[in-house]
Amino acid sequence: MKKAYDFSKAKRGAVVPTIGKTRITIYVDDEILAHFRTLSEKTGRGYQTLINEALSAYIGRTEQLLTPEAVRRIVREELALQG
Repeated sequence: MKKAYDFSKAKRGAVVPTIGKTRITIYVDDEILAHFRTLSEKTGRGYQTLINEALSAYIGRTEQLLTPEAVRRIVREELALQG
């Protein structure tokens, strides 16, 4: 290691800027946080990412996952149009 480092051109803050995201502090119920942390352990994804995705889905910003029920409905509609 060097005996001295030159920080004269250094900048404060995150090393990698996050575009489109803002750091905030919020209070969340313990049960909510425990749920997302447990889900995080099961899925291997970050709990903050999961919370962000849940909020995005709540406001309708993300597409709904294609469920088996949705596939059945789509197939029925397509068959009805062809028949």
